[in-house]
Amino acid sequence: MQYDFTTIMDRRGKDAIAVDALGEGGGFAPAAPRPGFDAIPMWVADMNFPTVPTVPEAIIRRAQHPAFGYFAPSDEYYDSIIRWHVQRNGADPALLTRDCIGYENGVLGGVISALTSFAAPGDGVLLHSPTYIGFTNSLKNNGYRIVHSPLVRDEQGVWRMDYADMDAKLKQYHIHVAIFCSPHNPCGRVWTREEIKHAMEVYKANDCLVISDEIWSDILLNGHKHTPTQAVSEDARNRTVALYAPSKTFNLAGLVGSYHIIYNSYLRDRVTAKSSKPHYNDMNVLSMHALIGAYQPEGYQWVDELCETLSGNINFACDFIAQHFDGVEVAKPEGTYMLFLDCTDWCAAHGRTIEEVLHAGWDVGVAWQDGRMFHGPCAIRMNLALPLSRVEEAFRRLDRYVFNGSFLNE
Repeated sequence: MQYDFTTIMDRRGKDAIAVDALGEGGGFAPAAPRPGFDAIPMWVADMNFPTVPTVPEAIIRRAQHPAFGYFAPSDEYYDSIIRWHVQRNGADPALLTRDCIGYENGVLGGVISALTSFAAPGDGVLLHSPTYIGFTNSLKNNGYRIVHSPLVRDEQGVWRMDYADMDAKLKQYHIHVAIFCSPHNPCGRVWTREEIKHAMEVYKANDCLVISDEIWSDILLNGHKHTPTQAVSEDARNRTVALYAPSKTFNLAGLVGSYHIIYNSYLRDRVTAKSSKPHYNDMNVLSMHALIGAYQPEGYQWVDELCETLSGNINFACDFIAQHFDGVEVAKPEGTYMLFLDCTDWCAAHGRTIEEVLHAGWDVGVAWQDGRMFHGPCAIRMNLALPLSRVEEAFRRLDRYVFNGSFLNE
């Protein structure tokens, strides 16, 4: 590989809650490990890899000029986004113009701008469960009523949408806005074109606006391909607000800088008007240059190598779980770098609670995340975007101290 995904990067004291927030309390961050164990950060959904070098190069090059006044997004910014989506996602350059692209202060900010443009507080919003906690918190904070349509696992253990349930919930609760997560967080499904098409037919039949969070669309494992929600039909293109960012792909969450793609001018005008009202949904000049740096030719290769690395990590972890952790279930992710472990059978067999399992992992430095906040009643979410040596060490500790070791004898 040209790029380094094996060096263990020390993030302590470098503005990383993934390591610096451990043990701070409040119920969100994992507990700090007990003496003798270093922390392996596997909870916050950012990566423990350095970003592609063209990103800091672009930031440094711009920062060498000592003026940072008012500015407008450059042609290079829009051209970089268009080129990325044409080459990576098969977007039609005749349709994807700069008019379709708008800045968002984070994907969740874009979700709320779109949601509040077409629904009032108290209205129901359809989401699949398990559900990303950011959706849960942002919708509750804005007074929306969350209606879940649970994903179900088929005979092969693959997460599937229940289209009949989606249709029934949309009708029962008179819902006209849905949030669609593609690829899905936390389950890791990369929906096929036919699955998305079927879902969009359900939304169309119920006159439902679709807010499609596609922030994970570049993180694809073992050869899986992303299909943009807007690409499955003309109707889908015209009823969907799609949200993207380089942050997950290139480890840039701290720079802030997402964007929407909205083809329909009516939807676009409504969302743009709403997002402009607070007067703070404005781009940072350095985040603009970071995106341009990321979407360079080097970034294309870097992402390919990243996905190859993550595929290896996911394959190792899923094989290890199947071979060593009897009673722990996991559907192998097709995208993202997250695992969503179901510990229901293991906990029942050993008379332990998921709270006890979480703390047993935290004690030995496996800083994984409580999956209950994602609507997994006995679940744990794990971030595998680390060098493989760290992933292997985490699973050795889980084997020795948690699922098959000393924790069982306490």
